[in-house]
Amino acid sequence: MSNPEKTERPAPGRTAVATLAGTTLEWYDFFLYGTAAALIFDKQFFPSLSPAAGTLAAFSTLAVGFVARPLGGLVFGHFGDRIGRKATLVVSLLLMGIGSTLIGLIPNYDSIGFWAPVLLVALRVVQGIGLGGEGAGATLMSMEHAPEGKRNLYAGFPQMGTPAGLVLANLVFLGTNKLVGDSAFTAWGWRIPFVLSFVLVAVGLVIRLRVTESPSFHKVLEKDEVVRFPLAESLKVGFPRLSLTLLAVVANSAVAYVFMVFTLSYGSKDLDYDKQFLILSVTGAAVLWFATIPVWTRVADRHGRRTMFIGGSLAILAWCAAFFPLLDTGSTGLAVLALAGMGLIIPVTHCVQGSIIADTFPAHVRYSGSSLILQAGAILGGGLAPMISTALLNSGGSSAGVTWYLVAICAVSLVGAVALFRLVPDGAPAGAPGATDAAAPLPEIGGEAWTAPR
Repeated sequence: MSNPEKTERPAPGRTAVATLAGTTLEWYDFFLYGTAAALIFDKQFFPSLSPAAGTLAAFSTLAVGFVARPLGGLVFGHFGDRIGRKATLVVSLLLMGIGSTLIGLIPNYDSIGFWAPVLLVALRVVQGIGLGGEGAGATLMSMEHAPEGKRNLYAGFPQMGTPAGLVLANLVFLGTNKLVGDSAFTAWGWRIPFVLSFVLVAVGLVIRLRVTESPSFHKVLEKDEVVRFPLAESLKVGFPRLSLTLLAVVANSAVAYVFMVFTLSYGSKDLDYDKQFLILSVTGAAVLWFATIPVWTRVADRHGRRTMFIGGSLAILAWCAAFFPLLDTGSTGLAVLALAGMGLIIPVTHCVQGSIIADTFPAHVRYSGSSLILQAGAILGGGLAPMISTALLNSGGSSAGVTWYLVAICAVSLVGAVALFRLVPDGAPAGAPGATDAAAPLPEIGGEAWTAPR
């Protein structure tokens, strides 16, 4: 297999920035949809339904993207393990940008009737496939370029794209609303941020095309370890580690989407908070999330992931118990506190979940295996969370059911994390002995001479 990039000198810093830029743009598109689903799409695409049913229908189209993500993860994971990380990440960025741009051009229900929500769902599937290929691939690309002792830090750069994309989406959403006015924004102005995706993705492609292929994938090619069916090969890690890794990360996704998406709908429609106040508060919390990821990833590189991850899981559980009671007071000050608390606590576990998942698999099947865990967690957690929360709110008439739902899923993840770190101390790479000494050399796995990441 030809390898034209092999002679290029890897640039870890440039690669980390490129993965951050790419994931920011992809999450911009994804969160733009989530914000529009919470505030706009019920009126544009489901006007014949009641407000509650329209919101539930809009969140159902949000969930469709999560259902499509495993398909993207499987397809892009397969080719990422066979032909390389770089090419697949370029295609995933294109898919997301094209899908988002076309969403901004769909006629609404009043114009074409039934076909409006059909087209919305179809393009949401395209978005989901694109993001399904992005999530694991960007983490691998950055992590596999990492200098020694900075594996978690570099794996955290693509994770920063999540809050950065949220901030960008909300600022563009608010800015456009301010520019055209509320009535015009609801009627047609919401389309502008989606069409803007075309420009942003073009910029992202220029950045992404300049990075070199992953050194780990080069080693896989050199040792002729490319396998025909990498997903099937990745399952040899074993059910206990696969299932516990999935359980450990599922709560973070659920909590994040309730915080980022459901809160906008619930706060504005049920608690009468000002829409712009909520979006600005969530945006401010996302800035905290973004800024603290490098802090926590450095802690993980120096002191280990185990204590930090389990402590973060406990903190998320406790804050979920307090989150909606604080919002329900109707106090803007306590609402800001509730949202800011999420922005400070979510990154403790979010920042290292990418490296934990990646370290579950050897290099020659890492893209496929990581995509499987990441997208399964996204469906079980984030994809269904806003819809489940809306259904619980409608059936119970209060946020208590949503609180219990979040607490329960956090408890499941906490148990999964404790069991995972007992099975594999500090999330050492698959096949490694149960030593926790970060300096202890491990046997070669999938063509890489490993040193146990903390």
